Amino acid sequence: MKKLLLHLDTDLVPSAFDQAVAYDAGVDNIMAYGGVTRDNVTPHVHGMIFTRGGKNLKNSAIFIGGSNVPASELVGTAVKKAFFGPIRVSVMLDPNGSNTTAAAIARKVMHNYDITGKKVVILGAGPVGQRSALYFLKEGAAEVIITSRSLARAKAITDQMKEAYDVDVTPGQSRSDECVETLLKDAHVAIATGPAGVCILPKSAWEASDTLEVIADVNAVPPLGVEGMEVMDNGTEKNGKRLYGAIAIGNFKMKVHRGAVSSLFESNDQFLDETTIYDIASKIDSE
Repeated sequence: MKKLLLHLDTDLVPSAFDQAVAYDAGVDNIMAYGGVTRDNVTPHVHGMIFTRGGKNLKNSAIFIGGSNVPASELVGTAVKKAFFGPIRVSVMLDPNGSNTTAAAIARKVMHNYDITGKKVVILGAGPVGQRSALYFLKEGAAEVIITSRSLARAKAITDQMKEAYDVDVTPGQSRSDECVETLLKDAHVAIATGPAGVCILPKSAWEASDTLEVIADVNAVPPLGVEGMEVMDNGTEKNGKRLYGAIAIGNFKMKVHRGAVSSLFESNDQFLDETTIYDIASKIDSE
């Protein structure tokens, strides 16, 4: 029986990227729909769960994407509500690639590096930064700071994370190079998860830190998020720091993405999200 993937995208045009990765992961056919919302998703879900029964349900799965992360998460909640009893299929939630990207960042940083008791500064308070913070805390980091140019915005996000995940993340302000340099003075790890084409970590700031050990950047569009970084850096040693660039992280992200899609067809009752995709990344990293 063919492996069918229902691709639900909150954007009007479903992501070609996500579909290409799914085919590379071994999916036989993809049914893609754009403009999906929590209000119109139920018929799509029922179309998947009522056409196959019993053991054959594991041959159908759902992928939820889209550039609007909160909207995609609402779709994910609606999809779960459309299931009942054992009549369900496995689901992967990865809006804007945020879950797989964050998992890749965390595993790259922690490859042959013990995060226990370390201080991590994440420059960028978007979904990738938030998810990365969860993973570092899960693995024993002593403190994780998430920054925004506005301290009030960073505080609002850390409050949301406390409510949603019961984790304590410290808010920080990165409105100037001086602010960033101050944050890094006693930090061990720095992660740049800002917008494409914006340098948020100047070389002078990370070189000035005597404690910094690892730096990672997800921005592959010049200027890079970390000045002095190369996109292909993959544990490269520079000025006593270990550096991971966007392409090196992206290559591992692709492995995680493909591995997660492939695992959907192992059973019909999985829900892969920001908490479970990291486990897949950790398994791949240990192979």
